[in-house]
Amino acid sequence: MIPLKDTIPSREKPFMTWTLILINVFVFLYQVSMPQEAAQEFVFRYGFVPERFTQLLSHGFVVAASVSIWSIITSMFLHGSWMHLISNMWSLWLFGDNVEDRVGHFRFLIFYILSGIAAALTHWFFNANSPIPTVGASGAISGVMGAYFLMFPLSRIVTLIPLGFIPIFIEIPAIFFLGIWFLSQVSSGILELFGPVFGSGIAWWAHIGGFVFGVLTINMFKKRYRRYHNFFDDEIFYYRYF
Repeated sequence: MIPLKDTIPSREKPFMTWTLILINVFVFLYQVSMPQEAAQEFVFRYGFVPERFTQLLSHGFVVAASVSIWSIITSMFLHGSWMHLISNMWSLWLFGDNVEDRVGHFRFLIFYILSGIAAALTHWFFNANSPIPTVGASGAISGVMGAYFLMFPLSRIVTLIPLGFIPIFIEIPAIFFLGIWFLSQVSSGILELFGPVFGSGIAWWAHIGGFVFGVLTINMFKKRYRRYHNFFDDEIFYYRYF
């Protein structure tokens, strides 16, 4: 299933979503412009390496967090291939604008970063001794998808289902589309605990952790409104506060 668009237009310009996409694209272009050895060193330095974080824990959690938190954040802006980048940015564009609408630009950025941190730490918990750098925005984007799942369950996702050479377009309610996606991540993550599975290079538990974080915390980031009563005209107004 390939999601193409949703049926809920955004009310405001999603400036933060656009900015995050541009940063990711810029970093990837810089990454692929490097010689191969330099690019590998770049990924190892700025990607999140679970084994490195585990080793730092021996010096105390505060030290580990202070040293590794930056690699958790920088790893969100690195990607392994053009397809990796495009699929992640497409998902961010598809779901990010509506979530940003509901929480505001700055809060969306904070929520996005925290989702990525939660995703990385979940991946570390299940892969504490892995020496393989983890890169990609998918953990943070999974948090955005979890937020969308909770806030827009009845939105419809226009989806392409290729049936051989025949493209089929259907609208799937977001609660089903994202619910099926999440269950696929959980099943793959559980299977990976018992051995390699198809797509074993994918950080399934990062997706799971990011999505769960988004579902559990998005209400803390939503815009709030207060009611104001105009006693002269007997009308009720609502205004937003942060």
